[in-house]
Amino acid sequence: LPDIGHGQQAQLIGTQVLPFFDQDGVHAIHRTWRTVLDEYAGERIAVAEAWTPTVERTARYLRPDELHQAFNFHYLNTDWDAPALREAIDTSLDAMRPVSAPTTWVLSNHDVVRHTTRLGGGLDRARAATLLMLALPGSAYLYQGEELGLPEVTDLPDEVRQDPAFFRGRRPAPAADAPAADAGDTSGQDGFRDGCRVPLPWSGERPPYGFGPGGSWLPQPADWRALTVAAQTGDPASTLELYRTALALRRRLPGLGDGPMTWVSAPEGVLAFHRPGLLCTVNTLDRDLAFPAPGTPLLASTPVTVNDGSAVLPGDSCTWWAI
Repeated sequence: LPDIGHGQQAQLIGTQVLPFFDQDGVHAIHRTWRTVLDEYAGERIAVAEAWTPTVERTARYLRPDELHQAFNFHYLNTDWDAPALREAIDTSLDAMRPVSAPTTWVLSNHDVVRHTTRLGGGLDRARAATLLMLALPGSAYLYQGEELGLPEVTDLPDEVRQDPAFFRGRRPAPAADAPAADAGDTSGQDGFRDGCRVPLPWSGERPPYGFGPGGSWLPQPADWRALTVAAQTGDPASTLELYRTALALRRRLPGLGDGPMTWVSAPEGVLAFHRPGLLCTVNTLDRDLAFPAPGTPLLASTPVTVNDGSAVLPGDSCTWWAI
C-alpha cells in the first residue's frame, strides 16, 4: 500500500473506511499482547492509537481481553461548536459503556496541529477547551507544551524539518495565499508535523530557552520568552498555573472523577453540565453572555464577573462552579 499522510488519515474520522487502518485482524494480535501484559505484576495499561471511522469501532479495541484505553481522536477532531462538542461527548461516553472502558479525551498530540492554533480562537479558546476536557468523566491525555499554551510553529523552513513523513512525501511549503490542504486544517500545516514538535522553552530570554547547551533539534521562535516555564511559574494568570490548578482540583475533588455527568439547559452556544458538587459552563461563542450564576466560581479559563446572582461568561471561556 502507498504511504498515507495526515490529510487522508483524517478522513477516517467520518464514514469512510480505508484499508490502511482498523483491520479486523489486529484484534487477535492485541489479545496476545494483553495476555503477555497480564503476566506481569503491578498496574500496567496498554493504550491504543487507533484511527477508526467511528467511536464504536474504537470501542472494539477496549474489550475486556484487549487494550485498556484508546486515544479519542473523534473528540480531538471535533470543532469548537457547542452542539458538535455535546454530540462527541455523548457518543464517546455511550460507546465505551458496553466494554466497561473509561472514556478518554485529548486535544493535541505529536501528529496534529496544536489546539491553541487548530481551534482558531487563540489562547482563550485553548484554555477553555482544556478546562472542558478536564471536567469530563474519564481519562484526559495532555501533550507536552500545551500546558504552556504553545502555538503551532507554522513557519519552519524545509531545511530544518526532521519529520520522516515530510521527507517521504517531500513537497514545498504552501504559498501564503494557498488554501488549506483539507477542511480540518486551517493553518496550512497538513502533513507538516514538526510544527507541534518544536522543543519546550524552559527559561531565559532567547532560544534555546534553557533546553540545553547544544541547542535544540528544531528552532524555537524568538518570541517565546514569555511562554517559558520559568516565566509562567508563579503567575496566577498564566496557562501553566491554570493547568496546575485544574489538575490539582481534579485529583482532590470527587466530583471530577469517574462519577455521573448530567447536561443542564443552557443558551445557544453554551454547554452546561453537572458533576457531583460542581457545574461546568462553556461559552463557545466569541462574545460575552449573561448567565444565572449557579454557585461560586471555582476556576475559570478567563475571569468571570458575578453580580447579584448574574454572571457574565466571557466569550471562549470555561468556568467550574462549586454548587
